[in-house]
Amino acid sequence: MTVGSNGRFVLLVIDDDESVGGALVAELADHRVRAHHYPHAAEALLDAGALQPDAAVVASGLTTMSSTEVVRLLARRAGIPTVVGVGDDDGGVAAAALKAGATAGVRRPYRAAEVLPILRAIRPETSGALDPPIEIGGLRVDPATFEVSHHGRVVALPMKEFRLLYFFMSNAERTVTREQLLAAGWGGIADDTSNTLTVHIKRLRRRLALDGDQAPMIVTVRGLGYRFVPTATTPSTS
Repeated sequence: MTVGSNGRFVLLVIDDDESVGGALVAELADHRVRAHHYPHAAEALLDAGALQPDAAVVASGLTTMSSTEVVRLLARRAGIPTVVGVGDDDGGVAAAALKAGATAGVRRPYRAAEVLPILRAIRPETSGALDPPIEIGGLRVDPATFEVSHHGRVVALPMKEFRLLYFFMSNAERTVTREQLLAAGWGGIADDTSNTLTVHIKRLRRRLALDGDQAPMIVTVRGLGYRFVPTATTPSTS
């Protein structure tokens, strides 16, 4: 299954409560998630085939249909990763939903900060669609399309360098450690005793230096890590 139209992550939100389900849809819209709220489970099941969602969130206390049955139909029959929303008194129902095939549980009422990491984990190949594009000082990165441009000029980056740049720009003007960068680019599995990270950062600096003598925008902070400074007057690096 791929990311839906317009590079967005497609999500079904099945929840009887209009305010709870609607609030999650609105909050996730800021994170490029095209969520569809269904107060009636049967409608969601009918639309699942046409929408081909990347995942679904199902409230554990549905009244229009058994939450466990909805999870079984979505997760086991349709192969749609499903997260069950768990309220304070829903422990038993949530356990049954997990046994029926739900991938994970999340606290209900929902918070985007708690839902998004679960969506990234169950669909890692589409997780970039959950992050917004960033533009700083004419440099723009879009994780949904993996496109980079500098004042409109396309900059071609390999995937590891793209991930490093997106992390740098997400933490602009902050010092980030080698360990944080390894986690961003390699999931933390690269050997920090090697020069893998150093080599990738040197390559990234060269690709970003588009105007000849333009100073690199990635500054070495000795003993700590690196800092991304989106100006044309960055300190010299070594």
